[in-house]
Amino acid sequence: MQKRILMVGAGLSGAVIGRKLAEAGHTIVVCDERSHIAGNCYTERDSDTGVLVHVYGPHIFHTDDEEVWSYVNRFEPFMPFVNRVKTTSGGSVYLLPVNLHTINQFFGKTLRPEEAREFLASVADNTIEDPKTFEEQALKFVGRDLYEAFFKGYTVKQWGCSPTELPASILKRLPVRFNYDDNYFFHRFQGMPQNGYTQMVEKILAHERIEIRLNQRFSRADAEGFDHVFYSGPLDGYFDFELGRLGYRTLDFERFYADGDYQGCAVMNYGDVDVPFTRITEHKYFSPWETHEKSVCYREFSRACEEGDIPYYPIRMADEKALLQRYVERAGEEQKVTFVGRLGTYRYLDMDVTIREALDTADAYLAAQAQDRALGAFFVTP
Repeated sequence: MQKRILMVGAGLSGAVIGRKLAEAGHTIVVCDERSHIAGNCYTERDSDTGVLVHVYGPHIFHTDDEEVWSYVNRFEPFMPFVNRVKTTSGGSVYLLPVNLHTINQFFGKTLRPEEAREFLASVADNTIEDPKTFEEQALKFVGRDLYEAFFKGYTVKQWGCSPTELPASILKRLPVRFNYDDNYFFHRFQGMPQNGYTQMVEKILAHERIEIRLNQRFSRADAEGFDHVFYSGPLDGYFDFELGRLGYRTLDFERFYADGDYQGCAVMNYGDVDVPFTRITEHKYFSPWETHEKSVCYREFSRACEEGDIPYYPIRMADEKALLQRYVERAGEEQKVTFVGRLGTYRYLDMDVTIREALDTADAYLAAQAQDRALGAFFVTP
């Protein structure tokens, strides 16, 4: 039976779910409070330079999910791109993630892989048996010198608190490599959409059964007249923040221009705490198949998210987790609403995971319809 379905949010979650359900014969309305589609992965051409700019900060696609890789390439060809991050610390430039070159350069050595393993083990704090905090994990992992050069200052700026207040699990995602591989990601498939994410999302939404409504802020009353709602906005915002606001970090960008090249790479981190920004991104390097005489760069500043700001990174500390659980319980009481995406489930999600969950959520909805049963409030419990 054909259903009328509302997608709240025109980012990846709403677009992918909407497209799959439209292809299954349902009528889809996609609304977004912004004036554009594609959410935070929105890209546009800079009018002065022609550079394709990642307006809300760089989004680099990487995945091991072959189905997701095929899906995005169905709508926009992806060009090869390898993320090779640099960091400036103490007046020198190093490679990230920490690899054999970083270790040898930083300590002024010429260690081979096994020698580097033994050396880091000798400088690590082996008195820490079960690290609980970010700092303890770093000291046990790489020792104090590398920790203070590459992780401590950057973390303070990014999260606005001491690394002693953050869980060890954050650092467990940061590898140390005992070879000269400076590819930031391990995934098999890595690339950038040739003409940007906006064009990709536009093509996903280009279906006769999909209607797009921009500059439209959602309220729960808007759900009337629809058979189901897929909500990818902030979970606490759905309930008008009745229980309080979940904590996020947001980003401010300072855009500036340069003739020729500014820094010679796409991403340059700044690990020193006395440098107020966390990194500088040079956007023409995100499209290396293009040539531009001038450059567009962003200085990136992290701070606490306030009312009216764009939420980027969920904090998920103890207080937030307790409040999150209360909102999850409220969400479970909702009828005909599924909360999806990074904001709807209050998780940090890479783009490939977002698309995978969107495809699976659409399948779950179609399966539920075939069995004449309701879809649960959450596909993935946050």
